[in-house]
Amino acid sequence: MTGATENFANLNTVDDSLARYLGNTIRELRLKHRLTIAEVAEQVGISRGMLSKIENAQTATSLDTIAKLANALGVSLSVLFRNYNMPEGDAQLVKHGEGMEVIRRGTKRGHTYHLLAYDQGPTKRFEPFLITLDDASEVFPTFEHPGIEFIYMLEGKIEYRHGQSTYLLEPGDALTFRGDIPHGPEKLVELPIRFLAIIYYSNTEEG
Repeated sequence: MTGATENFANLNTVDDSLARYLGNTIRELRLKHRLTIAEVAEQVGISRGMLSKIENAQTATSLDTIAKLANALGVSLSVLFRNYNMPEGDAQLVKHGEGMEVIRRGTKRGHTYHLLAYDQGPTKRFEPFLITLDDASEVFPTFEHPGIEFIYMLEGKIEYRHGQSTYLLEPGDALTFRGDIPHGPEKLVELPIRFLAIIYYSNTEEG
């Protein structure tokens, strides 16, 4: 930059979205502070029409004016620009009760799996399941799969086997183990039982 008087149009030649971003941000800050266009324009020393055009990305203005607008709105220039070009989020929300019900070997009556994240792209890194067990008469097989598994108890009590060892799990307990060693429910102590099971795969493993 050559100084505070550098023309905003020069900043905007690379990406017209900058004008839209600044306009929207200035408008949001002005409304947040319950200021009118006339009040802000008077503080900055520009016309109401000019401020309206800035907010609607219809004109270019100097960086000096942008700095004065930021000051009038109680923020620094860095704050004014901080969300510009922020990467788009790609989070996946699965609402309560909307997990994908899946069938795994041993999934029978009283043994429900809900997959809480899916469509992870070409490489599956992890699988989070919400598992519900509510039938004490059910016989459960052992499981073996690649990766590391993490279990977090939410409700009920269960004896869980991993290899030659068994563990009594109660709400708030966590168990982490290798998935390639035989494991699974040994005894359902207190129903209903709910726990999170998250399987993490390495770059070369996939269930």
